[in-house]
Amino acid sequence: MSTLSLRHLSKSYGHLRIVKDLELEVESGEFISLLGPSGCGKTTTLQMIAGFVPPSSGSVFLEGQDITHRVPEKRDMGLVFQSYALFPHMTVSQNISFGLEMRKMQRSQIRDHIDEALQMVRLSGLGDRYPNQLSGGQRQRVAIARVLAIRPRVLLLDEPMSNLDAKLRGEMHVELRALQRRLGITTILVTHDQIEAMTMSDRIAVMAHGEIAELGTPRDVYDRPASEFVYRFLGHANVIEGEISSTNGNSAIVRVGSVALPVDVDESVGSKLKLCIRPERLQMSRPDEGNIRARVVTRLFLGGVWFYELDSDVGSLRVTTPNTGADQPEEGSTVGVTWNRQDMQAVAPETANV
Repeated sequence: MSTLSLRHLSKSYGHLRIVKDLELEVESGEFISLLGPSGCGKTTTLQMIAGFVPPSSGSVFLEGQDITHRVPEKRDMGLVFQSYALFPHMTVSQNISFGLEMRKMQRSQIRDHIDEALQMVRLSGLGDRYPNQLSGGQRQRVAIARVLAIRPRVLLLDEPMSNLDAKLRGEMHVELRALQRRLGITTILVTHDQIEAMTMSDRIAVMAHGEIAELGTPRDVYDRPASEFVYRFLGHANVIEGEISSTNGNSAIVRVGSVALPVDVDESVGSKLKLCIRPERLQMSRPDEGNIRARVVTRLFLGGVWFYELDSDVGSLRVTTPNTGADQPEEGSTVGVTWNRQDMQAVAPETANV
């Protein structure tokens, strides 16, 4: 049995549908991210799970029990807000104890829960400090400790790291994921940050227009997404438009201008396709060695990688290559571009956008 089940969950405000008939099963101990652009319905979905927003239709089940109409404080869930929502006039220990006191827990138990929570987030010894005496990363840990202290069955994270700088955010991704695995707590994260979702999640639900456009492991949704939307949103994508000129079983030749590209796809002759491939799956070579020829328009050094924009026989292409210390093609030079056939995926026009 799933820990959390969303069944035909919908939310509308008048004629505006924010979440549309959403179905999702979250397993015990799983870390799942709701990822998508602003306005896609991910935050509204989290608020319905937490009980802050009533659904227009559908149900929320927690370990087999219907909690759709249960008040938030009776759902046995812990929510970490984007703003942390710490009480500035309370010490770290007092902030953590607040939820425990609301649950009428005995003073001796509260002390044990506070100590345990502080140890979990590596803040032992800082219980007497106030929020303004802590760094951004420490304040975030206090917000997490406050939730963990009540020992919820489900941990809900509403973009909790968006206020941190990039370096600290990356460190917290690793720390929070390690903590979640150690505790085995079922966790749902709402984020618009693709790196955050891929770093921390067991599965990612990519949302668009109130629906789940793609659901799978980080590798699955990145390497083999079903739509152009997911290709473009979850990383960068080169999109090439062409038409099938011939077929042979489950393979076809796609004509892009004067270029013929072999693609693994089961479509009929004359079908128009969009071909998607990631920039890091393209390799540059000598002009006479590639699948196609291209001219280097832009070259940028980004430390660990080189970024290129190419003007090729099939249109504009982006290429990223690792920085190995070797010499790289200069702007204005002609190169060959090659790729593995299985890395180029066909997406039909009618499913290209969600």
